[in-house]
Amino acid sequence: MDAMLDPTVLQTLWFFLIAFFFLCYFVLEGFDFGVQMNVGAFWRRGDGTRGTILKTVGPVWDGNEVFLITGGALLFAAFPEWYATLFSGFYLALLLLLLVLIVRVCAFKWRDKVDSLRWRTAWDVVHVIGGVVPALLWGVAFGNIVAGVEIDQNHWVTTSLLGLLNPFALLSGVVFVLLFWLHGTLYLTLKVDGRLRRDANRLAGILVWPTIVAGAAFLLWFQLAHSNSPLTWIPVVVAAAALVAVVPLNRARREGSAFVATVVAIAGASLTLFGGLFPYVLPATDVPANSLTVANASSTEHTLTVMLVALVILLPLVLAYTIWTYRVFRHRITDDDSPAPGSQLLEAAKQSYRNTFEQG
Repeated sequence: MDAMLDPTVLQTLWFFLIAFFFLCYFVLEGFDFGVQMNVGAFWRRGDGTRGTILKTVGPVWDGNEVFLITGGALLFAAFPEWYATLFSGFYLALLLLLLVLIVRVCAFKWRDKVDSLRWRTAWDVVHVIGGVVPALLWGVAFGNIVAGVEIDQNHWVTTSLLGLLNPFALLSGVVFVLLFWLHGTLYLTLKVDGRLRRDANRLAGILVWPTIVAGAAFLLWFQLAHSNSPLTWIPVVVAAAALVAVVPLNRARREGSAFVATVVAIAGASLTLFGGLFPYVLPATDVPANSLTVANASSTEHTLTVMLVALVILLPLVLAYTIWTYRVFRHRITDDDSPAPGSQLLEAAKQSYRNTFEQG
């Protein structure tokens, strides 16, 4: 086999570790994006309802971004050629994504800083944009990554911006938006009560159908035209079955099971894309020899070994903290004026912090 297509065990392991971090990011941040989209979906319900919707992710959204930050750092360290080529080719899209994510942080932090309806409404608009745009950009980016782009001998992407907006990539963007929106809507059914909970159930029952159709079209197109492995038919079937299962589960108001089904669907779609991409990390559509692969884009074996040791120590801590956070903030919000879940614990921690420094 060509050495370029024959990665070592360590290189292969790191490829799928990167996939794991992005899978976690899409599952966790995916419902954050979907919840923000629902600020727009329930816009006419007023400022109080929009505030309630945002409270459901208020304590956890920034922790969810840890998986993107960590995944990006690991991508830079484990596959520097891949990282560099992505940023050279997708510079404008990634810059826009970064700007939206930064403004999104401001929306979460500043929305309730001023007691003004106009102020909160303006930030709610930002929230809607901060939900839709990143989901769309991630979809377009991954659509181009798995389908391939034009790359020259220096590993610079030569595909134009218009070329990146091809039908397959745009369909990928639409699928990411719909899937995250459905995922976030089902998350709402777990976190709110009363009328908003019933409306979220109803919206999920509507969203699931275009998500099934668009998701099936996208995954079949990828599997038939771009996948490098027949084994990825397995996660395709799993993702499809999970999405279809949302229909009866949502109708039966089995909200936890329906949410888990979208988690499985996102995981299945992620495994399909990364598994079908392997052993490439960025295929070249014009000159195949210019493609970036797991073997030729990675760091040295020594670097990968040192990183693996550090990851084995730190990853369990990150996962344990994430699980603990969701357990602390697991309660429902019952009305528009109720505090965010776990806010009493958070306020107690802040007060302890103040007392410590006052005593000093």
